[in-house]
Amino acid sequence: MTTITEKAKDLVKVDKRDGKLALAHIYVAFISLFIGGLCGLLQTLVRSGHFTLPWGIGYYQILTVHGVLLGLILTTYFIFGFQIAAVSRTAGTLTSKQRLLGWIGFWVMTVGVVMAATMVLLNEASVLYTFYAPLQAHWIFYLGLTFVIVGSWIGGAGQILKYIEWRKANPGKPSPLITFMVVINLALWIIASLGVATSVLFQLLPWSLGWVDKVDVLISRTLFWYFGHPLVYFWLLPAYMVWYVVIPKIIGGKIFSDSLARLSFVLFLLFSIPVGFHHQLTEPGISSFWKFLQVVLTLMVVIPSLLTAFSLFATFEIRGRMLGGKGIFGWLKKLPWNDARFVVPFIGMVAFIPAGAGGIINASHQMNQVIHNTIWVTGHFHLTVATSVLLTFFGAAYWLVPHLTGRVLTKEMNRLAIIQAIVWSVGMSIMSTAMHIVGLFGAPRRSDFSTYGGSAQAAEWIPYQLAQAIGGTILFIGIILALYIIANLLWFAPKGDEEFPIGEVSEHAEKTPMVFENWKIWLTICIVLILFAYTVPFIDMIQNAPPGSIGYKFW
Repeated sequence: MTTITEKAKDLVKVDKRDGKLALAHIYVAFISLFIGGLCGLLQTLVRSGHFTLPWGIGYYQILTVHGVLLGLILTTYFIFGFQIAAVSRTAGTLTSKQRLLGWIGFWVMTVGVVMAATMVLLNEASVLYTFYAPLQAHWIFYLGLTFVIVGSWIGGAGQILKYIEWRKANPGKPSPLITFMVVINLALWIIASLGVATSVLFQLLPWSLGWVDKVDVLISRTLFWYFGHPLVYFWLLPAYMVWYVVIPKIIGGKIFSDSLARLSFVLFLLFSIPVGFHHQLTEPGISSFWKFLQVVLTLMVVIPSLLTAFSLFATFEIRGRMLGGKGIFGWLKKLPWNDARFVVPFIGMVAFIPAGAGGIINASHQMNQVIHNTIWVTGHFHLTVATSVLLTFFGAAYWLVPHLTGRVLTKEMNRLAIIQAIVWSVGMSIMSTAMHIVGLFGAPRRSDFSTYGGSAQAAEWIPYQLAQAIGGTILFIGIILALYIIANLLWFAPKGDEEFPIGEVSEHAEKTPMVFENWKIWLTICIVLILFAYTVPFIDMIQNAPPGSIGYKFW
């Protein structure tokens, strides 16, 4: 009877109407992967010194496409598609109003993407992923980015309303774990994106329209990095959702601790936002005290990261020993190494170890001086979002897409998915390692190196630039494999029922305290930390702003 009941739970399907909304987001995500990945390949080929872009295409044009499509569009669309499906699966089918908000948000975002992408393709917005002033884009680019952010708020509201509805219907009970995690991630996103929305609406957009003559560069960069660092955790937390909630079910185990998972997510919310200054450690105009304070707050995220590592590997070891694993590492051999749903995200988990170590270096005051604005930082980003996060997204897509389309992950596609992850890992190991090493030699980021000519310094970089091109080519092969698998799961795989795996909490875990559902506490602490970290520095920036950099002509 237990087996039948558990099987019935496994086959709980996401409502087709919610699945259609989730799939719409996933379509855009994988289209972005192809275009952005192609531009990434072209970048590495240009940096190798053996390739010239055709048809007058500029290096910074493809750099902008690569950064915006993969860093902002691919991630945001896949995350929203995954979160919509996860909320529908665990908190119940979305209401018509909630689903309508999701569709409105999707179309507002998509119109914004088309606007911004058009300007980049016309070479009117080659301002890179960070769109720093004094680089200026066409006003349509900035308006498009505004639409993307506002659309995400609208779509996120539908997911939050579902959580509120569930809480009202189940008073005194902790919400489904993955739904709680979704709301944490949306809270982080909304609070953080207020910074970049403020910069775009009140600085960059009026400036590009000619309403102001100039903008305060320090304020615009500060507002961007108020958003830019928590953006990393907006990428990462959905991967953590898969690691915490989905992987235990896939391996046949149980969630080690519901409370520990919720605590780690709350800590990420508190300590990921008020830390943008660690991206600005070399910039004048910010007191060293406030930089040091935010470095300390940055390093606080080590705590939830270690909690996550402990919880996950406890789950793995317990399950491995249940299957007969002996000795110190015997349990590791018992894990399902032939199941792509586990293997692909697991490789992402392992990659997060060197990625996290590199992040500590980036955030450390003195060590940051060595690698600041070098291609080391680019290598770090590729280990975090392009390996840990993206491999986890791939692993999730390999069961999520067939679940939503009413198909199954076949043995052939499962095998190919494992091959794809290995190809990706090889390519990324080559490219990212080369980036880290040549970054220590001082090679700059955001550069095609052409300005360094035949200097002795540039000559030292050539082998590493070639290695990046080789790694980038292998990575693009990995992208093609991933797209082939997704296309198969969308349209060609056999019809059937693929489970949406949701793990159960171990019976030995402590009862989850309801304090985690008290949003007044966590949002208040979050706002207090932000005000503490940013109020005085912003007052200093405004008081010392260059004449004419704040204010509108018609004022």
